[in-house]
Amino acid sequence: MLKEFKNFIMTGNVIEFAVAVIMAGAVGAVVNGFVNDIVMPFVGYFSGGVDFADKKIILTEGVAASEGVTEVVEVAIRYGAWVNTLVNLVIVGLIMFLIIKAYNKMKKPVVEAPAAPAGPTQEQLLAEIRDLLKK
Repeated sequence: MLKEFKNFIMTGNVIEFAVAVIMAGAVGAVVNGFVNDIVMPFVGYFSGGVDFADKKIILTEGVAASEGVTEVVEVAIRYGAWVNTLVNLVIVGLIMFLIIKAYNKMKKPVVEAPAAPAGPTQEQLLAEIRDLLKK
């Protein structure tokens, strides 16, 4: 069983998948930073200074004790964070579309080898041999 697992892990597909997962995590962090630090401030600016990350509907207020310890945790619907996530999704989808489009453009089309010219048939060869023998 250990040998089979080693063969499975050492195949190219598993290694490529692992690299893809690691790269996806890195690209995800970059996209999150782009959305949170660049895109959403523009959206907030054009929407009148609204910061979507802090937007929420409070269902139950949080209650703090005298020493700053929370007695009751705030319950809220954080729709602003959800808007940020939707913007992330759109940007990731756009980036993936551009990457796939560039990959398909760079990928050379498969050119089939030209068909070999049809040679003479067996009857034609025999006829040529016959004609040569007659001479």
